[in-house]
Amino acid sequence: MNLDFRFYWSLFLRRLPVMALFVILCSGAGFVAATRLPDTWSTAARLLVEAPQIPDSMVRSTVQTDAVEQLDIIEQRLLTRANLIDIAHDYGVFENISDMEPDQVVAAMRQATSIRRTAGRNQATLMTISFEARTGEIAAEVVNRYVTLVLEANAESRIGRAEETLSFFEQEVGELSSELNRRSADIAAFRSENADALPEDHTQRLNRQTLLTERLVGYERELRSIEAQREELISTYESTGRVRPTQSQGPGSAEEQQLIVARAELELLLSQYSEENYRVIQKRSLIERLEAIVAAQTSAGMPTDGGDAATPDEVFYEVTLNQIDTRLEALRDEIARTETELAALQAQIQRSAGNERELADMQREYDIALTRYNAAVANLNQAQMSERIETTARGQRITVIENANIPRIPSGPDRPQIAILGTGFGIALAGGYFALLEFLNRSIRRPAELASRFQITPITAIPYMESRGRRMLRRVGLVGAMVAVVVGVPAALWYIDTNYVPIELIVERGLSTLGLG
Repeated sequence: MNLDFRFYWSLFLRRLPVMALFVILCSGAGFVAATRLPDTWSTAARLLVEAPQIPDSMVRSTVQTDAVEQLDIIEQRLLTRANLIDIAHDYGVFENISDMEPDQVVAAMRQATSIRRTAGRNQATLMTISFEARTGEIAAEVVNRYVTLVLEANAESRIGRAEETLSFFEQEVGELSSELNRRSADIAAFRSENADALPEDHTQRLNRQTLLTERLVGYERELRSIEAQREELISTYESTGRVRPTQSQGPGSAEEQQLIVARAELELLLSQYSEENYRVIQKRSLIERLEAIVAAQTSAGMPTDGGDAATPDEVFYEVTLNQIDTRLEALRDEIARTETELAALQAQIQRSAGNERELADMQREYDIALTRYNAAVANLNQAQMSERIETTARGQRITVIENANIPRIPSGPDRPQIAILGTGFGIALAGGYFALLEFLNRSIRRPAELASRFQITPITAIPYMESRGRRMLRRVGLVGAMVAVVVGVPAALWYIDTNYVPIELIVERGLSTLGLG
């Protein structure tokens, strides 16, 4: 497609006054703003996140926050609404702050504040805080206030978290200590209540049960033997009237000899067993019976005053029968005591099995609580060390490596940039105006447009014939419009700047709207 430069040049000349109006208007506003906007001053402070002074391999702090995350938290706390409003009022950041709404103050403070962070692998984590104000003193004071708030927020945050952790583990240790005491008291009370059926005495009870069972068998065997002797004694006496052998013996010689032997045997038994031993008791019964027989034999040889004296056999029978009955009664009592003790032992053995399970459950719960208690004590010790590390600033901390100084050279505004932006914006408006008119104009103005519109090839085209006077009038009008634009626009800007609103304020608001201010 071939462009008709002559045609578009004529259109450019025809629309030049309006396009020049846009260019001159924007350029003039840009130049006025660039020369008249007040200076702005900016300063910055640099902060460094230092590694802990005490290695984690020795004492690990309970405050484990990544450096970048820590700076993010501090930045959010720093730029809170309350902080920004207080700082703006304390240092008079804005001249007309008394007329500004709180939301405007907060927005302006956040726009003037710049926070940058640099971090990376094997690199130090840095934070740069800068502020732009109308004077260098205000900028330096605000940045130093920011730095103070950052250091205070970091210290309060780390110390607060360390103290909260310490308080938590102190409470945990106290609760677990109370639980241990309670469980220990429960175990002691259970052992006291079931002292006769504790599982650790189970083997001893089984041995005692075996011993008593053997003893009971011996008692029963002896009981049957003595009962048989008693029946035999009664049967012999009732059938013969005698209880001793028929052969003649020396008076009392055999019983006396037996009594001497029995007393000697008793002395031997007493050197080995106690008085309650059944063998000692049995031997004493034998001695008493023999003593009774010897006494009866002695009394049988002595004369009596009257009546019939009892024969030796009758005396021997009565004494022997009484001794047998006494022994039988003692054996039955011993059997009853043994059976009672066996029954009690059996009940204790049965209870000890259940007590063993219950004690095992209680001990297991105690061991679990003890494990938790030991872990809590270890964590408490670590929390105490961590709290001391944080309060003495030996852990990870933020330090100032460069304070904010009062700047000697203004940092803005960028006057060449504002002037260039104004001129460029005017040229862009002029170009847009030209393109918009071409886009909206659908009339046929050239033979090429006639051919493309109707798909025909015209034989010839008769151009518009302009008279000399009309041409002169058109050129005069174009020159007059240019003069009016060149002279009138600056005059209008001067009038608006002088009597209504300063041009720099209009430009400043426009730049702020575009995000370039």
